[in-house]
Amino acid sequence: MRQSQGTYPHPQPAQAALSSARPRQGWRKHILRDKYLYLMLVPVAVYFLLFKYAPLFGEIIAFKNYRLTEGIWGSSWAGLEHFRKLFSSSDFYIVLRNTLLLNLYNLVFAFPVPIILAVLLNEVRGNGYKRVLQNLLYIPHFISWVVLGTIVIAMLSPSTGIVNTVLKLFGMEPIYFMASSFWWPVSFVVSGIWKEAGFGTILYMAAMAGIDPTLYEAAKIDGASKLRQIWHVTLPGIRSTAAILLILQVGKMMDVGFEQVFTMKNPAVNQVAEVISTYVYTRGIENLQYSYTTALGLFQSVVALILVVSVNGLIKAMGERGLW
Repeated sequence: MRQSQGTYPHPQPAQAALSSARPRQGWRKHILRDKYLYLMLVPVAVYFLLFKYAPLFGEIIAFKNYRLTEGIWGSSWAGLEHFRKLFSSSDFYIVLRNTLLLNLYNLVFAFPVPIILAVLLNEVRGNGYKRVLQNLLYIPHFISWVVLGTIVIAMLSPSTGIVNTVLKLFGMEPIYFMASSFWWPVSFVVSGIWKEAGFGTILYMAAMAGIDPTLYEAAKIDGASKLRQIWHVTLPGIRSTAAILLILQVGKMMDVGFEQVFTMKNPAVNQVAEVISTYVYTRGIENLQYSYTTALGLFQSVVALILVVSVNGLIKAMGERGLW
C-alpha cells in the first residue's frame, strides 16, 4: 500500500533494537580491548573508595556530640552548635589568618620558583651536568620533614647555626629566626622552596619537551635573543601546565600541611605558626574535641571546593584548559 505524501515510515522494531544495542556493544568492545588498563585502575578506585569516599560518612560527627563510648549513631545530635562555637572563637580566626597568609606567601614566592628552575635547566646543554643538577634539586623532596626541619632549625640556631655564624663574620647581631614572628614565616617559605622546588620542575620540564623545536628555529631566524625565545616560545608552551598547577595550589589555600609546621613551630611563634592542621591535632587528638574539629575540617573542605571551582572557571575564561 502506497504511503501518503508527507508521511514517513516508523522504524521497524528490529532496527530500533539494533540501534539501541550499538552503544552497548561499543562499550563492551572498548572494555574488552582495554581490559588490562581497566584492571590497572582497580587498585586506584579501591584506594579512593576506602580512604577518600568512605570517610565522608564520618562528617556526621560535626553535627553530633560525639563520644567514643557511644559511637557515631549513639551520640546525641547537636545541630549547628559546633559551628556556632567555631565561628565565635577568637582562636579560629587567628588560625584561619595564619593558614591563608602562609599559603599566600607560598603562592607569591614559592610557586614561580619551579618555573624559573625549569627554564634554567632547559637551557643547560651538557647532559651529564644537567642530570647532576636535577638529582641535587630532587634529593630534598625525598627527605622527611622530621629530618629536614631539624636541619633547618640547626642551621638557623642563634648560637651554633651556620647562617648566624656568617652574619657574625660581617659584624651583625645573631637573629632568632625560630622565635621571631617576622622571621619564622620567612624560614617556613624558604625551607619549603628548598624541599619542593626542584621536584616541582618535573612537570614543567615535561611540558617544555613537548614544545615544537621549529618554533625556536623560527625565533632564531627572526633574530630573537635567548631571553626573547624564553618569553615568546618557552613560557607560552608551559602556560597550560602552570594554569593547572595554579588551580591545584589555590585549592590547598586552606591546608598548609601538618609535618612542616609541626616540626618547625614552637610556643614563641604560635601567633603566626598555628594553622588549621596543627590546631585540629591539638584540639581534636590531644583534647578529644572530635565534633568541634570535624566541623572545622568540614568548613575547610567547603571553602577549598569553592576556591577550586572559582579559579578553574577563571582560568577557563582566560582561554586556558582547566581541570574539567
